[in-house]
Order: sequence, then C-alpha cells, then structure tokens
Amino acid sequence: MTPFGADGRLIGPQGAPVPAICAMDAGELVRQIKARALSVEEVVTAFLDRIEALNPTYNAIVSLRPREAILAEAHEADRRLAAGEADGALYGLPVAIKDLSPTKGLTTTFGSPIFRDFVPDEDGLATARMRAAGAIIIGKTNTPEFGLGSHSFNEVFGATGNAFDPARSAGGSSGGAAVALALRMLPIADGSDMGGSLRNPAAFNNVYGLRPSFGRVPSLPAGDVFSASLATDGPMARSADDLALLLDVQAGPDARQPLSSGLSPIDGVSNFDAGVVRIGWLGDLQGHLAMEAGILETCEAALGRIPRSTVETAELGLDPERLWQSFSAQRHGVIAARYGDLFADPDKRELLKPEMQWEIENGLKMSAMALHRAYDTRTAWHLRLLALFERFDVLALPAAQVWPFPIEWRWPPEIAGRSMDSYHRWMECVAPGTLSGCPVLALPAGLRGGLSTGVQLIAPFGREADLLALAKRYERRDMTG
Repeated sequence: MTPFGADGRLIGPQGAPVPAICAMDAGELVRQIKARALSVEEVVTAFLDRIEALNPTYNAIVSLRPREAILAEAHEADRRLAAGEADGALYGLPVAIKDLSPTKGLTTTFGSPIFRDFVPDEDGLATARMRAAGAIIIGKTNTPEFGLGSHSFNEVFGATGNAFDPARSAGGSSGGAAVALALRMLPIADGSDMGGSLRNPAAFNNVYGLRPSFGRVPSLPAGDVFSASLATDGPMARSADDLALLLDVQAGPDARQPLSSGLSPIDGVSNFDAGVVRIGWLGDLQGHLAMEAGILETCEAALGRIPRSTVETAELGLDPERLWQSFSAQRHGVIAARYGDLFADPDKRELLKPEMQWEIENGLKMSAMALHRAYDTRTAWHLRLLALFERFDVLALPAAQVWPFPIEWRWPPEIAGRSMDSYHRWMECVAPGTLSGCPVLALPAGLRGGLSTGVQLIAPFGREADLLALAKRYERRDMTG
C-alpha cells in the first residue's frame, strides 16, 4: 500500500469515517474560516469531539484544557474576525503543543514527574509565534521524559499508542503530535528534533516531519546561543502545503539567538521546480545499520515513486561509527549541561529515568578534548557533505530502522539479531541528518503489515524549499502521472 490515495491525500488509519472538517488540510480550514464559510467554533468543536472519541485509546493529547474555556476562546476569535480585528496564518486552528515547549498558563511537564505541576509564565518562542498567528492552544502532545528516546512514554501520562495499532509505539519524542495528526485529532502539529524526534514518529505514523536547517527556527529558552545546537523545533503535517504553512510561522531570526540570522527566506522558489532530482541513496550505510526486514525495500520503493528523479547508491565517505560516537558525545554534553542541576539533587535524581541519568553521568565525566574531537568529526562530516551535494541534490536513508514495536518495551533490545548497546542505538540512522545541520524531511514511505515507515531526505543547508517541493511532487504523483 502506498501512503497516498488516488486523490493524492495521505492515507490514515482505518476506522470510523473522519468528519469533513477534521479531514481538511490546515490551510483549507484557515481559508474557509477567513471566508466565513466555517466558524472557528465549528472547527474547534469538530476536533474536540474527535479527541473525546479517540484520545482515551491512544493517549496522544495531554493536559487538555476545559472544553468551555476553549470554546469561549473560539467564540471570541469569531467575534474578532467578524469585526475585522483579527488575522493570522493559523487563524482559528486548534493546536496542541509538544509537552517539551513551555506554554503560558498551561501545565508543561516535559514528561517528568519533577515538573508534574509546572505552569510556565510565558511561551516558548515557536509556541508564541503559533499563538500570534491565530492558533488556539487546546492542550499539549505527549512526549518521553525530557524528549529522551524515540518512544513516547513517561511516568506522568503513560505511553502513546501508534495510530495504526495502539498496542505499538508511536515513536518519539514527537509521538503524541504524530499520532494526533494521523488520527485527525489535530489539523497541524509542532515538534522538535535532536535525535530523530520529528523524523521517527513521522515514519511510525505515516505523516510528514521536517527538521529545519540549523537556525531556521530558533528555540527559547536555550543554552549556549553561540553553539550550533543539535536540537531544533520544526513542523509536522499531513501534506506538503501544511508543512510549509507551519514552517513559515515558526521560522525567522530572533536577536536572542544570534546564529538564527543570515539564512535566506523560504520563498517557495525551489531548485526542483523543473528537471530531474538526483537522489543519493545511503541505505544502511553499507551494512553498518541494523535493519528489520522490509524497511530498506519499502524506502527504496518510495524513492522510486518520486516523479522525475534518479536514485543512485551513495557512500557516506566517513566511518559511520565515528559519526555515531560524535553524536553521542555531544548529546551527553548538552544533556549534562542542561539537566545537571536536577541530577545533583538526590531527591530529584531519583525521579529521573535511568536513560537520563546515564546521559548526565557520561556528560559529567567527559573531557574537554573528547568533546572537541566530537566537534572535529562534525566538521569533517560537513566538508564531506559539500562534496556529496556536488553529485546529488538530496541524500536519502531510512527514517527508522525498525517497524513500530510493542508499546510495553522501553526500546528495541536488538535488530535483526544484533544487540543494541544503548537506549537509542536502534535509531542511529538519524545521526547523519542531525550532525549535518541541514534540513531533513521525513517522507511517508508506505505501509507493510498494517504498520508505517518513512524515508529521510537531506538537502543542502538552507534549502527547505527544495524538500517541500519534492514532498509536493511525491504526494501528487497519482494525479499527475
């Protein structure tokens, strides 16, 4: 089964018919709201009804605000629109913010019992931009504790079930967002990504996730604003147009993040508007990555369905283990720096999951020279990418190494008979994209045995427009031939 129907619309989980409002693209909903063909109250009510029906089974949305408070905000949005007092690219859309992003006046737990009752005084930057664009924040989407691990479970809210089988993992850390999108409980969703947190759950739930170029979507609060962060916020959606819609709202420089300046605007002009796209297939990195049966074949078949493209084998040109160790070391350092104070408090340390304690312990004992060598590897990978992009327009590799696994697992202990030596080694395929600092698109690759996977496409730095154009070409192929 391909991920799109004959009308080009993304295939979702089977079940009860989706209400017409919930089936619409986010962009179309905004157009109809502004044309007064639909009221904000109608739209919000449809999605709240959908959440009420499905969320008890899947647990994708958490900290849901009271219905009456949400509808009062929707009613006010309709009043302001009628009075000509309101506008915005996301006007009237109900959204739930990933529970790693602070939301003013709404519980933000970061998936941790330490912050079970934490209510921020202000929004995170990307959240503030969504609110300013007219979105109505109805709640949060579930995530693993502090976003660690690509499986959305925590001690506060429990686990989120996969959109195609709630007994299996939703992926993570944007798992709640991906499931809510796939099940039409939300029209659009925000996410974030350090180690595949936009890409893996998109693959597991047959939706899009876009990790932007470093600096494209600045994050606040943040650590050292003069470092090229491993993590970034980004959009998730069910269509290329909706992905572009949310990215346009999230993106843009902020003086508090000096490295967010200097990128060319995403103006919709793509190098791929005409001609053949050259895709370099990295596959399993010449056998380095363990893969469950069917993953590589499904991804290769998806690439073969992209109109006006060629696919050739590409070689990483760098020891993939060296890349993984660089990613792991930098991740240790970032996590230890950000959460070391929690670890230092014995009472709070007991509330941190073992994976978090392991990250912090390794970060605290790491030498400055070890971290410097990790940075040297990232630089070497950047230079190698420049050479690869002289031959290829984009690079491709699977967005997940496994099919969605049983929800009760903490992580897959082995893949194809190969043992995993850490809680995140099973998603090693995301490390090249993270370290590149380039934009990376998780493209739905298709379903097998009723479960979904995806393929990553890495474009040159700053070329989100190319990935969006490629996604649009891919999803419209059944209509254009």
